[in-house]
Amino acid sequence: MNNDWPLWEVFIRGKGGLSHRHAGSLHAADPAMALDHARDAYTRRMEGVSLWVVPSAQIVASDPAQAGPLFEPAEDKIYRHPTFYTIPDNVKHL
Repeated sequence: MNNDWPLWEVFIRGKGGLSHRHAGSLHAADPAMALDHARDAYTRRMEGVSLWVVPSAQIVASDPAQAGPLFEPAEDKIYRHPTFYTIPDNVKHL
């Protein structure tokens, strides 16, 4: 393995899953190699049906220290939360 190769993030969608989940990271020279290495490293037990590999340098993430300013605007949208109506008795609670 060459640590001069770019870092890739690996996402796997499980057999029963609807979305991809982050599985880990690896170094690879190109996308094809990243897929091959991801398959070998993260799906040894046939647990996935789909793999994504994304160059780590291409991922844009929010800063957890700035979570307040980023997510607070959603608090004033009460229509997004089911708290303003009563649930009928015949509806089961989960």
